[in-house]
Amino acid sequence: MPRHLIETQSFDRELIQEVEVPGLTEAMKSVDVVYQTRIQKERFPSEEEYLKFKGAYVIDRTLADSMKDGGIIIHPLPRVGEIMPEVDDSPHAVYFKQVGYGLIVRMALLKMLLSNQ
Repeated sequence: MPRHLIETQSFDRELIQEVEVPGLTEAMKSVDVVYQTRIQKERFPSEEEYLKFKGAYVIDRTLADSMKDGGIIIHPLPRVGEIMPEVDDSPHAVYFKQVGYGLIVRMALLKMLLSNQ
């Protein structure tokens, strides 16, 4: 992340430790949770700018297997090439469970709203 963006963030630096790593490969080895999202083409000023970043942060099976035990990969789905299908059966991949839990939570919220609780 660019330094100017990091410096503008307000959080308790005693509670949250900032660590810079050279890239995704190194980060995957030490984190507890990877929240992967797609690169949003609609947010780029041009197709050319989008193509510079498309495919830069793809999680494949080798990268997933480099995670520490208990580390998880989550994703809001649908995916658009940022997590390879070969990762789906990794013990680190919990995005399908995540989607299932999301459905249950939305059902509970709707019930609460509709029953005036």
